[in-house]
Amino acid sequence: MTGSTARGELTKREQALREDLSREYYALADSVSGYDGRLMIVKGWSVTLSLAALGLGFQQQHYALFALGAATAAGFWFLDALMKGHQVRTYSRMRDIEVAAYELNAVELGDLGYVSAPRIDVSWGYRGQVPDWRTAAPRRRTPAEVQLVLRLRWVMPHVFLPHLVAVILGAALFCAAAAGWSWLAPLQP
Repeated sequence: MTGSTARGELTKREQALREDLSREYYALADSVSGYDGRLMIVKGWSVTLSLAALGLGFQQQHYALFALGAATAAGFWFLDALMKGHQVRTYSRMRDIEVAAYELNAVELGDLGYVSAPRIDVSWGYRGQVPDWRTAAPRRRTPAEVQLVLRLRWVMPHVFLPHLVAVILGAALFCAAAAGWSWLAPLQP
């Protein structure tokens, strides 16, 4: 805890910082929410276009459209992961603000210990563990942790679904038709 917070008073500079951090934090939270909306649009277009290509493959009797469906889904998966990367970069700044807010705002509340706000990002990791660390001082994300999340975004279920399903289905249908499986024999390349 900082000296002024321990004394229970904030300087004008600390008060201005608190207000600026609060405005920035909620602007970042709005940005994250906006990305969620755009990501749902990407997923919707991915499903629509890739499944339309798969359906057209059967309707038009051309199995090359299966590959087009798979490629379309792969493209949208790439776009989804790229956008998720932009969104994830916001989280480390949100965490930094939560750490600073703890230093400026933490108040002891009996059995709860020291409580501060905001704590959206730091609370995501809590899964009911014992001991309960939700009111412990938040810690800043390390560069390695930020890099790990950015690398793993490609394989996060909320990123690769539904794209991967369409990629696998389109690729499997294309390969089966190209291999001449009997039930897909009427299809042309």
